[in-house]
Amino acid sequence: MPNSAEPFRKLLPRWRLLVAAPLIAAGAAFGISYLIAPTFTARTTFIPPQQQQSSAAAALNSLGALSSLAGSAAGIKNLGDQLVSLLASANVEDRIIDKFKLMEVYDARFRVDARRELEQNVRANLGKRDGLITIDVDAKSPELAADIANQFVLELQRLTSDIALTEAQQRRVFFEAELKSTKQRLGVAQRALQASGFNSGDLKAEPKAAAEDFARLKAEETAAQVRLQVLRRSLTESSAEVQRQSAMAQALKAQVARLERTGRTAGNADYVTTYREYKYQEALFDLFAKQYEMARLDESRDSLAIQIVDKATPPERKSKPRRLMFALAGAGGAFFILVGCLLLGIGATTRPVIT
Repeated sequence: MPNSAEPFRKLLPRWRLLVAAPLIAAGAAFGISYLIAPTFTARTTFIPPQQQQSSAAAALNSLGALSSLAGSAAGIKNLGDQLVSLLASANVEDRIIDKFKLMEVYDARFRVDARRELEQNVRANLGKRDGLITIDVDAKSPELAADIANQFVLELQRLTSDIALTEAQQRRVFFEAELKSTKQRLGVAQRALQASGFNSGDLKAEPKAAAEDFARLKAEETAAQVRLQVLRRSLTESSAEVQRQSAMAQALKAQVARLERTGRTAGNADYVTTYREYKYQEALFDLFAKQYEMARLDESRDSLAIQIVDKATPPERKSKPRRLMFALAGAGGAFFILVGCLLLGIGATTRPVIT
């Protein structure tokens, strides 16, 4: 039985070749590395904004069903991950490409090619332990690498100021839209009330207190119906929360209908209906106006202020190519290829010939 170590013993006489060839390959690889244009990496680090519970949370609880609606429109699980995703958006990348003329730098014919090249040269990461976001940018020029890294932070600040990300921002957008819509309806109701013509007998038939109670109840019914629609988007009809909210909305609707029937039988029905509609829109307007102002205050206090920890500066040393790694890779590759070739040659010469 042939000894398996025999081929390796036959390599010993050729140890000079096994040493010299990898050294020559390492020197060649080291020299070739000088032909590759150096790459510089700049890094910037910043702290993503921290979301805090707003002061309007307690006030929203007083809205009952409407508070759940505002809350459902404003839940953000992880703002840091969203900011990292925004850094890779076309909105940000296109402005970076245009500012630094990267289509010429990358010799890209189409913008999509420039985006792909930029994405390969940019790495944004969110630290799982410290929560810091780092942006690493590779470029052939150290100044360009630092400028692009810092510009990414500026573009992120611009983009986050234009869109609603925080709870306060989303609540402000929601209540601003509702306030605008309610203001228009309130104006229509006010003009209708002025055109209806009323007298003291109408006021006696429909006391102000009763009308305000009706407006409050009508507003609660509207909020309950909106909340029910929101729940139906995420839950089934058989869920306990949907059924409970549906029962509440039906009960409020029945109370409103009963008050409407009572109003039609007393005094001037047209005036009663018009006055009730006016008070209802007025109650909604006051409710949305208060919440809108709270959301504005929270937004100014809880704004997306990105705090820069380390601003990118032009790197003093290149990051690529790593010449020592080139040399080691060249030596290792030459050694294993040479050993393989020698073993194949020795095996061919020692193989027995069958006659």
